[in-house]
Amino acid sequence: MHAPSDHPEPRRACPGEYPMWDQALALLNRDLAATLPEQEPLQLLVLPPYASDQPENVYVALSNGEWHGNCLNPHGAEADDPASALAIVADAAQETVSERLWQAWPVCAEHGLGMHPRDTDGQLSWWCAGERLRRGPAHVRAAVGALDTLVRPGRPNGKSRPGS
Repeated sequence: MHAPSDHPEPRRACPGEYPMWDQALALLNRDLAATLPEQEPLQLLVLPPYASDQPENVYVALSNGEWHGNCLNPHGAEADDPASALAIVADAAQETVSERLWQAWPVCAEHGLGMHPRDTDGQLSWWCAGERLRRGPAHVRAAVGALDTLVRPGRPNGKSRPGS
């Protein structure tokens, strides 16, 4: 048991300790690498409980150990269901990246808007609200974990970038 002023020391989750969350985080790390290649992969960070009768707290954290938001529930239904685990981890990853890096993530390359995870026909996907000012349609950009398969849209009028 820790004294009220003591903070338990966090640790990185061991591979296989939370298999469903590991699989979900692997997909999100693909999206992170595709959209923010300068960032190191996200990790599961475990905070021991303050009291022995409480469960440990698991967070999605940046590689430096910073996190933001609610903990994942290791005893909840999402810990055993791949679709639920992916949705919960996607929300936690997005919150950590957005709040700790102070930027929207991931961003739709077509509209420049932050996207959100949404179930679409039984598959968790990154959803974009579209361009509301131009009445552009909302759309699914890609399945979670598949942002690396997209080709970036061409430049207007076929212009290339300087140095291309």
